[in-house]
Amino acid sequence: MTFHQVPHQALHHTLCHALAQCRTLVVEGPDGIGRGALIAELARQGFLVRPARGPLHHVDPTQPYRELLAAPGRLAVDGSLVHELVYGPLRRGRSRVTWIQALDFAEAVAERDGALLHVTGETDDAEAVEGFGRALRTLGRHVPVITLDARDSGLPVREPAPAPTSNQAHPQAN
Repeated sequence: MTFHQVPHQALHHTLCHALAQCRTLVVEGPDGIGRGALIAELARQGFLVRPARGPLHHVDPTQPYRELLAAPGRLAVDGSLVHELVYGPLRRGRSRVTWIQALDFAEAVAERDGALLHVTGETDDAEAVEGFGRALRTLGRHVPVITLDARDSGLPVREPAPAPTSNQAHPQAN
């Protein structure tokens, strides 16, 4: 498999191509990168969207993902075992997911006509950006990886912040 870095001018076309070619998309990228609009677009395109966040199973962290991948139809997963591969060592000193488990997951995604959609963009977390790059290059030997810069996708990067209420705009002193 190859790791695809898509030129900026072709990003929207590449996203359309991924939507047409893939039955499964696993959306990956650092926290705070603004994946929400992309996930919403996948839902509009007929993908069943499932978040894969939350505590991992303590004995078999791949169990929820195997169950997700067993579902019929088009599936989009927001985050996955790759998130744990990156943030486990950064936040707890180790990952609860082994590379063997991650590679099995990658192969299962590929067998389901899928790809890992690596969302990049503006973030202050350089360690996470580097970690996702390394992890996805490794997994890209077993599953297609499509890199998409959220800023150039044609979708809003972040949902607009709610307007402050009058109490938020002028907090009262106690």
